[in-house]
Amino acid sequence: MLQGAHRSVLAVLASTAVGIVLIDQVTKAWAVAYLQPRIEGGEGPIYLIDPLLRLTYVENTGAAWGMGAGYTWIFTIVAVVVGVVIVRFARTITSRAWALALGGLLGGLLGNLIDRLTRPPGPGLGSVVDFIGLPNFPVFNVADMAITCSAVAMIILAWRGIPLSESEPDDSSSGDSSSGDSRSEESASQAPMSTDEPMHEDELRHDDTPAAGSGP
Repeated sequence: MLQGAHRSVLAVLASTAVGIVLIDQVTKAWAVAYLQPRIEGGEGPIYLIDPLLRLTYVENTGAAWGMGAGYTWIFTIVAVVVGVVIVRFARTITSRAWALALGGLLGGLLGNLIDRLTRPPGPGLGSVVDFIGLPNFPVFNVADMAITCSAVAMIILAWRGIPLSESEPDDSSSGDSSSGDSRSEESASQAPMSTDEPMHEDELRHDDTPAAGSGP
């Protein structure tokens, strides 16, 4: 039963990661196709909620939120290492909450890693597409949001003491007790009948000995 639960948890982790990668790459492709020409043509960003939320176009060579610009190759290596660690941990995870958080982190890392591996100037050095803007805040993308939300979720899970995996119940002890009970019932059923009851008088005279007082 635990094995089936583990499969469902892995499905949660994998589907979360794949879903974030798909959303991230589709929105980035739209930003490149529509927002980049608009910004480079001088039209300016699109304000969805003026002045709180805008759509623009920025190429980021750093990490999430534009930090560490110019060190793209370092963040590429870090993303690969963290992704491998998450995949290895996935073998032992049985908590759905942790699977959701780690799946979000993995999806965000993979979303930005695809940009760094496939976009100019070259593999491992490519710039990440950012297009979501807030007032007085670095421009970001869907992958950045997934990484940040997943990090916050993992902090909360660790603070609440929720483990990544639950220990497997010991079936041997229960099996031994049940087998012991069955053996007890079997021995009880095979026990000889009690002989404490007095035998009838006729049974005592099964040798045809005449009863006292009977005639010849």
